[in-house]
Amino acid sequence: MELTGKITHVLEEKSGTSARGPWRKQEYVIETPGEYPKQICFMVWGDKIDQFGITEGQELTVHFDLESREYNGRWYTDVKAWRVEAAEAGGPPPGEDKPPPPTEAPPTDFDDDIPF
Repeated sequence: MELTGKITHVLEEKSGTSARGPWRKQEYVIETPGEYPKQICFMVWGDKIDQFGITEGQELTVHFDLESREYNGRWYTDVKAWRVEAAEAGGPPPGEDKPPPPTEAPPTDFDDDIPF
């Protein structure tokens, strides 16, 4: 999934050590444009924090996965970014960056012996 918007908050980085070793994560809030803007908090893990270099005020397109898990009868949802890129001004709306359909018609002369 992806969304485009402006980074409105950069939250404090968190880190610790688990059974699998050290970890770090940082959360950001992105606001979508439009008549009814929405704010979505997403997170970035590990080395991608430095790689993406996200700062407040940036216009970005964030590609993310949603993941929910249950703990003690309550459900928690994470929005985990896996790619971040600068928003393109005047580009296609998010989700509409698919390549155009082919302009050539597929071949219609087949060499098999099926009569239909």
